[in-house]
Amino acid sequence: MNPDLDLSLDRVIRAPRKRVWDAWTDPAALAQWWVPAPTLCRVDRLDVRAGGAFVTQMSDDGDVFVPHLDACFLVVDEYERLVFTNALDSAWRPASPAPVAMTAEIVLRDHPDGTDYRVVVRHGDAATRARHADLGFADGWGTTTGQLARLAETS
Repeated sequence: MNPDLDLSLDRVIRAPRKRVWDAWTDPAALAQWWVPAPTLCRVDRLDVRAGGAFVTQMSDDGDVFVPHLDACFLVVDEYERLVFTNALDSAWRPASPAPVAMTAEIVLRDHPDGTDYRVVVRHGDAATRARHADLGFADGWGTTTGQLARLAETS
């Protein structure tokens, strides 16, 4: 991790790695935690393989959905690691996503209390990293990680 370019989050989730993995890779489960509540998430495409699409939308009222993420998976190591980027869209076309371009790495490791969950979000330059931090990376990713933990711990 490069602290000048990357943001990270670490948490122990009190659930087995497989349950955390399933919450990431099952569209119905992902929709329950991927955006901060009370906003709703709809998973349009979740093709969990290297090169596969990752497309979600969000809604504040449940009627009108707007784009949230149009990305593709770069690396999928079952039960261990997911890497995706929005710098390429789900059709593998170069993208200029708002509010920031990023590559996110999710790493799952065994922990005596469940799963050691680590997120590293990489940015192309320090200004983009700072913008993502200012936009609320810690609160946003922290909130969704808490929602993921609640889902995995109660499943």
